[in-house]
Amino acid sequence: MEKGRFTLPGEQGMEKEIKELVGKWGVDAVRDSDGTQLSQEIIDMGLQVYSTVCLVRMDNEFAKAHKEYLQQEFLTSESYVATEDVLRIDIMEKVFADQFEPNCDVDIKKYWQVMDRTLGEAIPGEDWTYEDGKVVILNPKKWHKYSVDFLAYQLWEPVSMYNHLTNDWKEEHRMPVDVRYPEVQEHVLTIFEKWLQEHPKTDVVRFTTFFYCFDLVYNQLGKEKMVNWFGYLACVSPLALEQFEKEYGYAMTPEDFIDNKRYNTPFKNPTKKYLDWMDFTMKFVSEFAKKCVDLVHKYEKKAIMFLGDHWAGTEPYGPYFQQIGLDAVVGAAGDGVTTRMIADIPVAETEARFYPYFFPDVFYEGGDPVGESTPIWTKCRRAIMRKPMARMGYGGYLSLALKFPEFVDHVTEITSQFKSIWGEGKGTKPYVAPFKVAVLNSWGKIRSWQTHQVAHSLWNQRCYSYLGAIEALAGFPLDVEFICFDTIRENGIPQDVGIIINAGDAGTAWSGGDNWADPKVVETIREWVYNGGGFIGIGEPTACEKDGELFMLSDILGVQKEIGFTASNNKPAFEADRNHFITKELEGEVDYGESMTMVYRSEDSAQILDVQNRSCNMAVNTFGKGRSVYFAGMPYNATNARLLYRAIFWAASREDAMEAFYSDNKEVECNAYPEAGRFCAVNNSTDVQKANIKVNGKEIAVVLKPMECKWMNI
Repeated sequence: MEKGRFTLPGEQGMEKEIKELVGKWGVDAVRDSDGTQLSQEIIDMGLQVYSTVCLVRMDNEFAKAHKEYLQQEFLTSESYVATEDVLRIDIMEKVFADQFEPNCDVDIKKYWQVMDRTLGEAIPGEDWTYEDGKVVILNPKKWHKYSVDFLAYQLWEPVSMYNHLTNDWKEEHRMPVDVRYPEVQEHVLTIFEKWLQEHPKTDVVRFTTFFYCFDLVYNQLGKEKMVNWFGYLACVSPLALEQFEKEYGYAMTPEDFIDNKRYNTPFKNPTKKYLDWMDFTMKFVSEFAKKCVDLVHKYEKKAIMFLGDHWAGTEPYGPYFQQIGLDAVVGAAGDGVTTRMIADIPVAETEARFYPYFFPDVFYEGGDPVGESTPIWTKCRRAIMRKPMARMGYGGYLSLALKFPEFVDHVTEITSQFKSIWGEGKGTKPYVAPFKVAVLNSWGKIRSWQTHQVAHSLWNQRCYSYLGAIEALAGFPLDVEFICFDTIRENGIPQDVGIIINAGDAGTAWSGGDNWADPKVVETIREWVYNGGGFIGIGEPTACEKDGELFMLSDILGVQKEIGFTASNNKPAFEADRNHFITKELEGEVDYGESMTMVYRSEDSAQILDVQNRSCNMAVNTFGKGRSVYFAGMPYNATNARLLYRAIFWAASREDAMEAFYSDNKEVECNAYPEAGRFCAVNNSTDVQKANIKVNGKEIAVVLKPMECKWMNI
């Protein structure tokens, strides 16, 4: 295979096998990773050498000698009801003692809080003491519930801990230091420069990532207790809190981080305090990360960042990211959404590290790594067709993967298809429809392609019914941007937007919550739709309970959801009528995931396209010159992707533009590169598929093997 665009996880003892893969996969770069080393023979093979560094755990002896510089987090105990005159709470009862230790070296009455959860307030410091690992609450209010927010040292760096527990490592626990302290910054830069001098053959330094890990807290059994891939808990320290108060004029409390065990999840509308803390952290991280990148460039090496692990504060769609000066970003691609999350980052090059990792949880005797990989590659490929990435690769132990010859052949095909996108498309921009799709939520741009996720790429019951729509968008020939409500308040709706999509549960940041109580928001969108805009709502869009109603834009959507306050009012009878442009190709039942209940037609102009359990699951409506579509849920599958695609063009009143490079088979999609004069028919299934592709007014019949990509001239 042509050499290039492939980064291989190297491993000492695999020298012969790596030489073979250089030819088989066209490998042009090799990297180390946690738990592996590159031998001198591998380094001397003439490949680009990627070396991984994690700055905050490079010097364990320094960390052990300076406990005061360890990273810290605010944690909270379990909650307990007071039934006696004294309540004792073991704050570490459900916390992994190998990972955390309470920080009793600070003034605990300042940096800890005991919360009366029934009242939602902290109790005075004189009403509690701390003895032998337990907080003792004196004279608590009986039958009230209490918990303790406390500051804790991180004794075990969480990513190293995860890898250690997953792969049964026996090495010493790594301890993370906090670069917020000037003494630590100086030490880190010194040992990093020494490292650069000692690695003259390293071409690319891969930061993994920079300084603060996302929220990853384990329970007393050494299992995941809480994970928030977007969290900022690990950025806390007494020094950071002091600097924040000086800069912003107010103090953050432990409860501002604990947030009654919500930990400022991105599903919740962010508070001003939390946005300030994010901004404060992002500025610091970008400034010190730039110093590290400048040091790499001083030694004439490239600097790239892994989007994951210690990525808190880097925020690739945030206001300070580009100041860091990175040459590239690499990230784990587990589906189309996470692939686009990486590919759309404003940096010179992006690289996908495809799942599955070469870890023993997948690559074990009797395992099925090809079965794991196939659906992942199918989704990633859709996204890469829309936004090509410069490079691909994998992570983990090469020795494990090579025990599965069928997987090696499978990766050969993936690599061939990945490289063909560059070879055939010639780096040109693929065709897109003549209007833009805007996904509207409370976060907007900073969470581009990051909606409805708890942990990177992992399925979640609360999320899949919405994430499917974003997954579909990741592979559509559409320009997609993510906007927030402040954009609408301050600037209105961008002129090039043809469709607004609002999807999520009521009260969440993804639906919008209280933003829909703002007259400015609803007035602006109503006017825009009335004058010809298109609106698509999924789940509980425009939801904000007000005067007994939930959907604030039911007049646009044509449907409303009964939440109990108008149960006495008879609802208009409705039946499903699938005779519509959107459902023209629909056969059988639709999967709405968790779906909705008690959604009814609220406007006579609405046409109900599907009903399940006496609830409207799909509807269309007209509002002035504009149009709207409602779906009760949108898990990702070929049927739903086709429904959403047709809905977008209908709602935009651009049905005429839908059939440019259009396949009449939902399992086959078409991606065109007009400047290169080529298009590609892609089979997204594991079966043989036949399709007719419309190209410039003509139909081209194709037959595709399972998972095949077929390139043709326009």
